[in-house]
Amino acid sequence: MSPDYEAKIVQVFGELATAGFIYRGLKPIHWCPRDETALAEAEIEYEEKDSPSIYVRFPLLEDPNGLFPAGSDRNYTIIWTTTPWTIPANLAVAVHPDFPYALVEAGLERYLLAEALVKPTMEAIGVTDYRVLATRPGRELMGLKFRHPLFDRPSPVVTARYVTLESGTGVVHTAPGHGREDFLTGQEFGLGILSPVDESGHFTEEAGPFAGLNLKAGDQAVIDALREAGALLNQGTVRHSYPHCWRCHSALIFRATRQWFMNIDHEGFRERCLGAIQEVRWYPPESINRITSMVANRPDWCLSRQRAWGVGIPAFFCSACSGEVLTPESLAAVHRLVEAEGADAWFVKPAAEILPKGFACPHCGASGEFKKETDILDVWFDSGSSCRAVLEQRPELSYPADVYLEGSDQHRGWFNSSLMVGMGTRHRPPYRSVITNGWMLDEAGKAQHKSWGNAIPPEQVVNRDGADVLRLWVASVNYFEDVRQGPNILKQVSEAYRRIRNTFRYLLSNLYDFDPSRDSVPYAQLLEIDRWILHRLSDLVTRVREGYESYEFHRVYHAVHTFCGVDLSAFYLDVLKDRLYASVPDSPERRSAQTALYALAETLARLMAPILPHTCEEVWQFLPSAERAESVQLADFPAPAAEWKNEEIGARWDRLLQFRETVNKAMEEAKEAGTIKKPQSARVVVSVPPEPYQLLREYEDQLAKIFVVSQAALRNGEQAEVKVTVEPAPGERCERCWLVLPTVGTIADHPTLCDRCAAAVAVQT
Repeated sequence: MSPDYEAKIVQVFGELATAGFIYRGLKPIHWCPRDETALAEAEIEYEEKDSPSIYVRFPLLEDPNGLFPAGSDRNYTIIWTTTPWTIPANLAVAVHPDFPYALVEAGLERYLLAEALVKPTMEAIGVTDYRVLATRPGRELMGLKFRHPLFDRPSPVVTARYVTLESGTGVVHTAPGHGREDFLTGQEFGLGILSPVDESGHFTEEAGPFAGLNLKAGDQAVIDALREAGALLNQGTVRHSYPHCWRCHSALIFRATRQWFMNIDHEGFRERCLGAIQEVRWYPPESINRITSMVANRPDWCLSRQRAWGVGIPAFFCSACSGEVLTPESLAAVHRLVEAEGADAWFVKPAAEILPKGFACPHCGASGEFKKETDILDVWFDSGSSCRAVLEQRPELSYPADVYLEGSDQHRGWFNSSLMVGMGTRHRPPYRSVITNGWMLDEAGKAQHKSWGNAIPPEQVVNRDGADVLRLWVASVNYFEDVRQGPNILKQVSEAYRRIRNTFRYLLSNLYDFDPSRDSVPYAQLLEIDRWILHRLSDLVTRVREGYESYEFHRVYHAVHTFCGVDLSAFYLDVLKDRLYASVPDSPERRSAQTALYALAETLARLMAPILPHTCEEVWQFLPSAERAESVQLADFPAPAAEWKNEEIGARWDRLLQFRETVNKAMEEAKEAGTIKKPQSARVVVSVPPEPYQLLREYEDQLAKIFVVSQAALRNGEQAEVKVTVEPAPGERCERCWLVLPTVGTIADHPTLCDRCAAAVAVQT
């Protein structure tokens, strides 16, 4: 409601008018009788409605081609409609030029209707005995005239390709004043416009005996009149989807009125918009089909509204010639006024105070009195102008926007109106990317509403679980579609959050004595398993970046959650424990592990900072000292490290992990059988075929660590499959590393330790 925004709306309208897009014309548009205003497509909601369903016969008036046999005056055509109140506005009946039409004899009556709909129509009007006398294509019916069933005027046959065979009779009641397609047909055949309904939804004097009735009462009055005239063949009720007002939810009508429009086909504008759509990135990608359909099929934009608030349409009317005045000079005057005093000034100031002194009508040259337009602009024009009023008036922004984000209904609303304004005034789309979100549902799949009590207030989740859990839930769902939320779903996300947070805690807890500037091990000197996890981290960075860049945050969530749960917790960190806890503190092996852990913690914190800002900031502040940004939010976002990428190591360890899965399965079976109590007390013997034996032999000294057991042996077997034997490990349990080894008790100074732990203790003491 700021004057600068309102002034920009006036300026945008002026630019469109100057470019030839704006015109004032008589057309049937959606009209709300309750609010007494025109509505655009974006302001219409479709709801179920029960409507009367009637079959009406129109008696033959003229038959210049001799289609009906001579000697009978009981010749008719039949129409079907669900809007009886439009019958008084009927001016013609329409047929499809290519469909075959049948002349049906039923007793003494003869009826003309589409051949394909003869049977259902006869059943509907209760006729069982009939025969087809002749058939003709619709185009040969031109020249026939029927008489209006209630008024003394003709209803000639016209052709229209919108006639279908899906329902009705194939002969369409045509009222140019109450239907868009009817209006175009009326223009094509010179039928004129008859719209005997006023702005409040009451019949006018043009409706004859129905004058003064509202449309609900008029429906019944028309039906009664048709019955009395012998024209009503059948009456019923049909439930169908019907347009309703988005504000008051009343049923709408089509009504021919004089309104302001934007010409969507001006100088190839529609085609240019359709081409521009292809330049934009749409998320999800299939949403391009929706916006394309909306633009391809939209009518001219009805810009005027009959309301007492809003931004007035800056048009004048000459009192001398009644001409419409939209000149650059008059438009600039209104723009200056609104910019200085706001949009309300248009309604307060008289025309003489707004227009320049001596302003003359561009049509007749008169410089007398001018009247102001009283209609306001469609609010979708206001919002569509945001691409100019917001982007161009802030130094930190620029046209076009990087991203528009809204619900799927905005393909006919804001996305659409912005495209019209942007392309019409700046000749390029107002956005580079458009994201469409779904709707919020509860766990049962029902839309969330506060009044229904099934919505969870965000502050409730924040107070109970913390803001990061709520943010993680948002990131976990594919919001391109409808998303569900509820206590059970939030509980699952809370568990996922704890898994990620505990991963960070493990990483940080093992960096307490690590100084990156002093203790980091060069990449080439890292143990291979540590280089493998950095390879996996590099892959993760790539996938996470792709998820962020495509606005698919659920891909980020699942990638990081899986990495923490599978790559780290289920394998790498499990394998690492022995090396971290039992090795000499500053040994190359332990520093290698810590170097990898630091890279993991630091990189994961930056990767997840957009989603978990509080948690990642906490992690950032607890990381060992290093030259890095003061806040994680000020750090560069991670890029895949070329040094870490190593497909050869990745492939080798993928195979090693497959062997580990086989060993883990054998371990579980041994535990169930009572052979061992826990993996650390086990010795495994892995017998493999010759080909994988060559790979495993390279890692023979690491197999016990990889399998997380006390001892492991490798055998080159001749069998085709891997064979795993699990048995209690020989030796004693080291009280420091908890492994069962034969060296425990062989060191005199440390009889309860294995040789490795004895050496580590000796160094530390």
